[in-house]
Amino acid sequence: MKNEINNIYRIDGKVPVFKAVPFGLQHILAMFVANIAPIIIVAGACGLSAEQSAMLIQNAMIIAGIGTLIQLFPVWRIGSGLPIVMGISFTFVSIFCYIGGTYGYPAILGAVLIGGIVEGLLGLFAVYWIKIITPVVSASVVTAIGFSLLSVGASSFGGGSGVEDFGSASNWILGTVTLLACILFHVFARSFWKQLSVLFGLIVGYIVAICMNIVDFSSLAGTAVIALPRIMPFGMEFHAGAMLSVILIFLVSATETIGDTSALASAGLNREATKKEVSGSLACDGFISALSSVFGCLPITSFSQNVGLVAMTKVVNRFAIATGAAIMILAGIFPIFGALLSTLPDAVLGGCTLMMFGTIVVSGFQMVGKCGYTQRNITIVALSLSIGIGFTQVPEIFSIFPQIVQNVFAENCVAVVFLISILLNLVLPKDMEAVQRTT
Repeated sequence: MKNEINNIYRIDGKVPVFKAVPFGLQHILAMFVANIAPIIIVAGACGLSAEQSAMLIQNAMIIAGIGTLIQLFPVWRIGSGLPIVMGISFTFVSIFCYIGGTYGYPAILGAVLIGGIVEGLLGLFAVYWIKIITPVVSASVVTAIGFSLLSVGASSFGGGSGVEDFGSASNWILGTVTLLACILFHVFARSFWKQLSVLFGLIVGYIVAICMNIVDFSSLAGTAVIALPRIMPFGMEFHAGAMLSVILIFLVSATETIGDTSALASAGLNREATKKEVSGSLACDGFISALSSVFGCLPITSFSQNVGLVAMTKVVNRFAIATGAAIMILAGIFPIFGALLSTLPDAVLGGCTLMMFGTIVVSGFQMVGKCGYTQRNITIVALSLSIGIGFTQVPEIFSIFPQIVQNVFAENCVAVVFLISILLNLVLPKDMEAVQRTT
């Protein structure tokens, strides 16, 4: 096949290296802050030093890059072959803060090793159970993922959760300028350049942030130019309670991966994900998470941010996305590069992600439309979304349940939507209209 830029819209087309790199960089910038934030939060809760946290961030970039490459170019039955970008999962943060405070960081790593293997095996044998994940269930989960990310985008737009100047005028200016730059570039750019609107917005927002003296370069001081990753930097401990809790959260993460894989195939390739692709995606999620624990890191999963980017740009070329994976690996080997990327202000990222996350919601609606607006499908989607999104907005409603149930469901609408949609899909009559006509 001819080596040309239009192949960015084909999953296996050949794209010139120097023209592929901007698309890969766009994907990495869209997820970089979210990739390192879980490590910073959990490391702080576990009392790790700044040096240890920096080492974990370095290792995480390398593992995320390797995981992305395996998703793009499967090894045996591990990997989907789809343009999925991997990163450190936010889903586990609350349970890890609890485990780390109770047993210590080594217990987290032991639980991640076991939980990752369990999810990986579930992925390999998905052919035996994936039939319960019908298109309407996938559509409900994808829609829930989109809605769950809207608050993440808004939080970033305001400057980042917990910061002192959240919602300040400077953050509003940065977010708005970045968003307008993305929109105007997408409207007026021609040809393939139109699909680099997010990267353009990030660059414009970053330059404006520097001019406003908002970018903090202090993290670059003392950062090593090159450093190799360390294997088993903390050791591992295995506690039954910690492992059980983390395995349950891995099941929640698996539902998000199924949704991401379905959304990417639908929005990027205009088709349903195959059983093989879903199976490989889950297997990669699990086994790469287990490998991540060997490097002292947290679980790796598919990033919904990047699914939204694919849905927005329709750029699905595996080679183009692979250049982003290479950038992540380089960011791990050359910590100074990763430290520079981490100076990107949250408000700039928020300005770019609002449209991306909204696109995931729209993709979910489109998937529902393809399923058909039968009474049965409407009931499944409406009830699962109303319970999943509504109940998790008031997490106190779960207070009568054991702590482990609260950890899994209280603030995770994707998990609740998945559970409710599965149950409804199993118990509702296959032809509700026929049942209603006979009564």
